[in-house]
Amino acid sequence: MDGELFPRTGREVAPGAVHLPDWLGGDLGRELLEACRDWARPPAGLRTVRTPGGGTMTSRQVCLGWHWYPYRYARTAVDGDGSPVKAFPAWLDELGRRAASDALGADAATAAYDIALINFYGADARMGMHRDGDERSDAPVVSLSLGDTCVFRFGNTESRTRPYVDVELRSGDLFVFGGASRLAYHGVPRVYAGTAPPELGLTGRLNITLRVSGFAAGTGTVGE
Repeated sequence: MDGELFPRTGREVAPGAVHLPDWLGGDLGRELLEACRDWARPPAGLRTVRTPGGGTMTSRQVCLGWHWYPYRYARTAVDGDGSPVKAFPAWLDELGRRAASDALGADAATAAYDIALINFYGADARMGMHRDGDERSDAPVVSLSLGDTCVFRFGNTESRTRPYVDVELRSGDLFVFGGASRLAYHGVPRVYAGTAPPELGLTGRLNITLRVSGFAAGTGTVGE
């Protein structure tokens, strides 16, 4: 935020997990937001995710490249309108590789990103502690934030409980986790409503998560 006494600086939160504040510039952030608005429209648009136990996630989601649903991937929105998943654009792969390189070094970005999970959080939305473990690649996960500030809880690889670190993610922040932290549990216990930069024109929070699938081209449903 403008006028802060101490500037926010990048830091390694855990081995292989790095937070880079304000990584997205204003113009790029606005371009990414407009792209997310296009992707959210039907077909295969923004949807509520239902868990196998009958519950629903409080954030809503749209996917690119591969459609994620608990706990596998498909080429169609099988738990939505059944339409083919939207294409993953080449520029988003370039963005993901640059983000991974900036956070973890040039050797971190060796594979092509081909999955985007875009979650929209309203004021009351949360995300429970979970692992991103449905891919067949150990490439770093790239997480970009737009809109409202949130508490991002980054934990350990063994359980959903302590030890964990709470990180404040604001609009434009980048968080990358790979290596020893690739399968760490993480979640969002709180969103601070009304904290999005006014010039962004967004009410709520968008999280754009980029992943490398490791799936063979042309395959259908992949998962457990």
